[in-house]
This record gives sequence, C-alpha cells and structure tokens, in this order.
Amino acid sequence: MKTILLGVSVLLCSLNSIAQNKNVQETTKTTVTTVKSSDGEKKFVKNENTTEVQNIELKEAQPNTLNIEMKESPVSVTSTTQITNPDGSTRTVDVDRSSYYDMNGTQYKLALDASGYTMTNGREKPALLRKTSTNSYIFRSKNKTAVGYFDTKGNLVLETYDDKSDKVSVETYSVVKQ
Repeated sequence: MKTILLGVSVLLCSLNSIAQNKNVQETTKTTVTTVKSSDGEKKFVKNENTTEVQNIELKEAQPNTLNIEMKESPVSVTSTTQITNPDGSTRTVDVDRSSYYDMNGTQYKLALDASGYTMTNGREKPALLRKTSTNSYIFRSKNKTAVGYFDTKGNLVLETYDDKSDKVSVETYSVVKQ
C-alpha cells in the first residue's frame, strides 16, 4: 500500500513539473573588437543577452473542441550587456547607451570602454564618463568636470557647477535616432 501511494505521488509531482506555463526565448549576440596600437593587440568582447518571457494564457474553451487557442499576452524583455576587457575583468551593463548624441549642431559619439563610456566628437581628446553608485555618471573632459545622467528619453544631461556665479548649468545632449 505504501509503495502504491508513494508511486502515485511521485507520478503526480513529475507531471506537474513537466507543464510549461511560459514561453522563454534567449538570444546572445557576441561582438569582438580588436584594437591595434603600439602596445600590441587588445581584444574587447561584448556579449548582449536578451531574454523574452511570455506567460501562456488560454482563451475560453469552446464546446466540442480539442484544442484551445492561446491568448495574446504581454512579453517581458530583459537585456544585459557583459563586457570582457583585455585584462580579463568583466563588467555587466544593464542598458547600453552607446549611440550618437547631438548638441548645438555638433555630433558626439558615446561608446563603451573598459570602465564606463568615452565621448568623442572627432577633434578633441575623448571625454570620460564613469558610473557612480547612485546611477549617475562623472563626466570628465579636458577642461570640465560634471555630473551626468540619462533622462527618460535617453538623452544625456550634464550638470556643471560654476564657482563664480554659484549656479548649476544644465546641458542636454539629444540622442540621435538611427
């Protein structure tokens, strides 16, 4: 009797674990960037992982039918980017903000680097953006230090303190849609 009861309970538990109630699709895109310089060749590896999860919901059952149609339900998309530097260190970026930005007719390129972002416009030494623990960035260029963040539209906003006027100036770099 014990054996039958134990066998039936194992069978019921295994049937329950076989049922699938979510559609999950995972994709990974790997980009290897090789930089040649006087120091030698350096390789940066960027893995973009995208996971799409959709809960399975069924429509009302119709009489005298075997199959029940699936209802449209929202898809939750999660994307993370992992960057492996030439020294072997790895960091994870939740949202990759690499793109082109425009301010006053000048176009700037924001690109991921080993510990944050670099911002260039082709003429000057690149400015650096380094992430802080408060989800903002420290912006450092040749002659300016500022605090930056990305607004809800994806634009880069820099706030700079001016000692002489005791005011904070705000500059907005608009993301260029491509």
